[in-house]
Amino acid sequence: MLEYLVFVAAAGSFIAALVYIRAMFRGETKPNRVTWFMWSVAPFIATAAAVSNGVGWAVIPVFMSGFSPFLIFTASFFTRKAYWKLSSFDYLCGVLSGLALILWYLTNNPNVAIVFAILGDALAAVPTFIKAWRNPQTESAWPFIIGIFSPMTSFLAATTFGFSDLAFPIYLIAINLLLLFPLARRKRHLVKGW
Repeated sequence: MLEYLVFVAAAGSFIAALVYIRAMFRGETKPNRVTWFMWSVAPFIATAAAVSNGVGWAVIPVFMSGFSPFLIFTASFFTRKAYWKLSSFDYLCGVLSGLALILWYLTNNPNVAIVFAILGDALAAVPTFIKAWRNPQTESAWPFIIGIFSPMTSFLAATTFGFSDLAFPIYLIAINLLLLFPLARRKRHLVKGW
């Protein structure tokens, strides 16, 4: 019965994406399109790899961790606040995602794809972490808060506790905690200023 919480978490991820999109249109957030695009590609690769390895409902939070950024990425083309600045670092993230697919194909091992999807996703998070640290007012905390709790439901839905089932959800919890840190730091400074 608890495994159905993945659907509640999926709804939460969707709502968090809508909240972020609304903040974009209000000028409260300035998403980096490259980062949000990479945050959609890597989880989609991890989802496909996990499904090919027999993972069931536990993969829904991983899928949503790609679908929600895809919605934000798509919506970013309808606001002037978003930006698209390709650097060699962005190309490296893209190469890692491509490498995940190629190595998965060559080795026929979905776990290899999951490892490279995690690496690509983590590298894609670096520009947002730096931006959130330097200019925390340009980010909304909600996607990252939901991004901590949503993958936790994978543990409830997992039928096995193997690498394919839980590696990406564990990574998602860790990266969202890390991305939330500079935003929480900003809130602390605002409270002290009162």
